[in-house]
Parts: sequence; C-alpha cells; structure tokens
Amino acid sequence: MRRVQPKAVLICLFLLYALAACDCLAMLPEEILVVANNAVQGSTNLAEYYMKKRSIPKSHLLSLSLTAKETMSRAEYNRKLKGPVLAALKHHRSDMRISTLVLIYGVPLKVAPEPPDLETKEQVARLKKERELTKKKKGLTAREKKSRKKEINDEINRLMKVNQRAAVDSELALVLAGKYELRGWIKNPYFYEFQGLPLAVKKDQVLMVSRLDGPDTKTVYRVINDTLQTEKRGLQGNAYFDARWKTPPGNNLRGYKLYDSSLHKAAKVVAERIPVVLDEKPGLFAKNSCPKAALYCGWYSLANYIDSFEWQKGAIGYHLASAECATLKKKGSRLWCLEMLDRGVAATIGPVYEPYIQGFPLPEVFFSHLIEGYMSLGESYLVSLPFLSWQMVLVGDPLYQPFSPLGN
Repeated sequence: MRRVQPKAVLICLFLLYALAACDCLAMLPEEILVVANNAVQGSTNLAEYYMKKRSIPKSHLLSLSLTAKETMSRAEYNRKLKGPVLAALKHHRSDMRISTLVLIYGVPLKVAPEPPDLETKEQVARLKKERELTKKKKGLTAREKKSRKKEINDEINRLMKVNQRAAVDSELALVLAGKYELRGWIKNPYFYEFQGLPLAVKKDQVLMVSRLDGPDTKTVYRVINDTLQTEKRGLQGNAYFDARWKTPPGNNLRGYKLYDSSLHKAAKVVAERIPVVLDEKPGLFAKNSCPKAALYCGWYSLANYIDSFEWQKGAIGYHLASAECATLKKKGSRLWCLEMLDRGVAATIGPVYEPYIQGFPLPEVFFSHLIEGYMSLGESYLVSLPFLSWQMVLVGDPLYQPFSPLGN
C-alpha cells in the first residue's frame, strides 16, 4: 500500500472527457422530475423534502402507486411507471426540458424478465434434469462436464430471458428512446469511448437517472442533509483506491486489467485535490484501516462488505463486484451499497444483477470529473457509464457537487 503523491493534472484527459460530455453540463433543479411511490410510507414526504431543499418546482413531483417490493414485473413497469413518466415528460415539454429523473425511496429497484409460458417452463425443467445427470455421467472428463454445464446454463438463461432483467433506473434512462430490443445492454452515447460512433440511441433520447434510497427513510434524510452540508464546505478527507496489481502494462487493455489500470489512473488524478492511498496488493483494505474516507473505489469482495472505512460526511464510493445493489432493504445483507449507505456514505453506485466488469462506470472518468468540480455527481456518473438498459444504479443526489472548480 502506498500514498500517492500529487502530480500534474491530466489536462488532455479532462478535455477529452469534457468534450464527450458537453451536452449534459449544468444540470438545473428545473430540469428534474422527482418520482415517488405513494404506496410506500414516507416516499412522498421524502420527495417533497428533497424538492424543497433543492428548489425543484412542486409541479415536478410524480407520485405513483407501485408495488412496495424491490422487484417489479415488466408489465407493471411498462404500465405503471414507464407510461406515466413518459406522459409527465411530455406535459413539462413546454416548460423546460426534463433531463433528469430522481427516484425516491419506495420506487422499485429492479425489472424482472417477462415470465415464461408453460412450454418454456417444461423445457427449463428438462434442461435442469440433464444438468444434474451430466454431473454424474461416466466417460466425460471434468472439462467436458464443465463445458456441457455451461451450454445448458446458457440455454436456460436464454429461455428465461435473463438478459431482459435490468435496473429500473437504467431502463428509465431510455424512456424517450421509443422501442428498443431487450437483449442485453445498449451503448450509452454520453460515454467518451462511444463518441462519434453510430449508436442505437442519441444523447437527446437519454435521461440522467439516480435515486435517493436506502434501508429506511432515516438514512435517506441523512443522505440529503449530508449532501447539502458538504457542498457548503467541500468534501474533506482521504481517497482510497483498492487495486489488485501494480499498474498493468500496455495500452490496449480489456476486462479486469482495464479496470485495475483505471483505478491507478483515478488515484493519480484525485491526488491533485485530496490525499490518496492506493493499495496495489491482492488483498483488500484491512478492517478499520481507512480513516477519514471521503472517496473510495476498489474490488473484489462479493456480497461481503469489509468494515475498513471511517466515512466522512458526504463520502462517495463504489465497489466493483456483482449485484452489490441487488437490495437496499434486506436486513442482514452484506452487500456493499446497502452497507455503505447504512454506515454513512452520501452516494454509491452498484449493479442490481450481474453487470460484467465492463458494465461499471470507469473509475478514472468518474472521479476525474467529480474532483475537477465542474460536473455534478449525476453528470460525472452519466459520462462514465458505458451501458444503459442494464444493471447499474446511482444512489445519491444528482445535483451534488462535492468539490468546487480548481482556482475557485
């Protein structure tokens, strides 16, 4: 583990990302539509409290009656959430274009795939039986058994339309995009790497979506208040980046190496603003080893939060692991998003299902914009997020700006 010393700001990197993101700068309260679930106690009150604190027009509250569960069916999503949101956006079109949705505690977190019909259920049952028999089948090597098991699992996932499940937030980001195929992710036109490419959706069809959520209403009120208080004085403390290796060599990196390299780059940029500790070893930060934690990004402890951090008021961080935002309510869960919110962070990011590593916001892009001070939390997230109609969720106030621009 080593403390990163400040180096020259990566001006070229900033300029590149700023050009990629210029269409989403300067988010205003008047551009926000707030969505609450009046079937969940406290949701509407939280929405009204947030709107008052952020001077969001009262007419920009959309209160709906949705399931109180964290998962909603695709049919309910289309009828009770997507439809009313689209109608509200059209209603406000003559006013000021809504660019951002804020989902409040109580709005479901996940969209389930369409349920299978009887014939599909029977096919899946047969495949599961075959999978069990394959484990015991003689004459097959361990490698052949593993290969066949994967083939069966892939077919089950196809039949069950697993690639149609998604975060509610990520689907709502495309509510203006019309019909699109529900077969996995869709490239985000705001992501820097996709600039200038022919894509399925355009920037003006994409909304910024975040949520003010957590294990209970008390936590959400705390998040709102911490955000506002931190903006007045600026986020203070240390940044912690938990890589797995020394900086991976090469420029054409992919997968885990790309994201590990990105953690190294993020650490260098953030060191321009606040003290940084970069861990380059395979293990995670030890328990109680991260005092005054203001920023964090690292990996990989699946569904097993490590109590390493003394979180500062207004802290922001996320952990690179699968389904770490699968629930924000379940008691006893060790998922990172839930635990971080419960222990004091003001914002976090995580997937509701398996996102694959390339589904995460790229750390160097997210933290570069955040500490530069010109973009809000929501804008920094949007330009660093590769895919939509997928699994990722931002929990936090999209207007939150924890740092002032350098020189101000």
